[in-house]
Amino acid sequence: MRPPIKILKRASGILNFKLMPQRKRTIEEIKKRDFLKMSELAELCGVRYSTIKFYAELGLLPYEQKGKRLARYYPAKEASQRVKEILRLRDKGQSVGEVISHLLNK
Repeated sequence: MRPPIKILKRASGILNFKLMPQRKRTIEEIKKRDFLKMSELAELCGVRYSTIKFYAELGLLPYEQKGKRLARYYPAKEASQRVKEILRLRDKGQSVGEVISHLLNK
């Protein structure tokens, strides 16, 4: 979803556009949702956005595409459990390749 745009018109007739900041959801609001954006999933799991993006690009996180733009939304419960499992395996010293083979062979 694009941030709202505020249109400012000057007396000279020139239009200026200003992006309005989006309201960030609180962690309590995020926990109540069934589907999450990538940034919300990262916040819920306590990891960086780039971590979620990396594992999503490897195809390790389940997602659904919704809306006109086909944005990716991650099922909150399944995706957060998968991220925690990936982090647990990585903490045990497994390589990314070993994590991938472990998760795909389940």
